[in-house]
Amino acid sequence: MPRSDARPTLGSPLRVPIIHTDRLLLRPHRLADAERWHEIQSNPHVRQYTTWPQRTARSSLRQLKLRTRQTQMRRVDDVLALAIEHDGELVGEITLQLRSLTAAARCLEVSWIVHPAYQGQGIAYEAMRPLLAYMRTTIEALLLVAVVHPDNAASVALAHKLHLHPLPGTADRTVFVGRNGPLAALP
Repeated sequence: MPRSDARPTLGSPLRVPIIHTDRLLLRPHRLADAERWHEIQSNPHVRQYTTWPQRTARSSLRQLKLRTRQTQMRRVDDVLALAIEHDGELVGEITLQLRSLTAAARCLEVSWIVHPAYQGQGIAYEAMRPLLAYMRTTIEALLLVAVVHPDNAASVALAHKLHLHPLPGTADRTVFVGRNGPLAALP
């Protein structure tokens, strides 16, 4: 007899939203993104701030297949993966992971990557604003956490712009946390 998953759940699963901004489309990943996904994942400027191994086109495709299934969040550790599209082209992604379901400390961890050719254009912030507004109304998270490499100046700046505050970290990562503010209305 199979074991049931005893982890607590949200009442209804939260599904990947489709979000349009002035310049962007946030959507689920597609296998048609495979070539561009591999280009982003294997870019040295992206990889230097991640824990990703060097990926071949084949291993990148396996990872993309996983991303295409990360379309709903219901239990702790579930991940929502959203592709960031600009002018019909994949330019990055945002992932949200449910870290805690307790009412007093419901927590989401967020991460983002943007193709180097699109960095410095406000892409991640433009994508994060409506996504966090959506999450605020659907999941009622109290805490938002982002783990950022301290040398990644753009991500550190984005964390601050999202009103996240650094906790004491290690040489290879800084944990940023926000309570209520990041999931409240952003400027």
